[in-house]
Amino acid sequence: MGPQFDRPLRDLLTKAGCVFVRQGRGRHEICIAPCRVGTLPFQSAFPSRHTANAILLQAGLQKAF
Repeated sequence: MGPQFDRPLRDLLTKAGCVFVRQGRGRHEICIAPCRVGTLPFQSAFPSRHTANAILLQAGLQKAF
């Protein structure tokens, strides 16, 4: 299995002010980003750095992976 980006992604989102709202369906988590209107759903475990960067961009942050 390749590298997991879920822990570093969660740390970056928390430092940026994102707040965990609730557990979604399956492996998804729902957060609220300060610079985004509405919620930000993301999968809690994924091996792709491209997906991690896409979630950061949706939250209004810069790419980190």
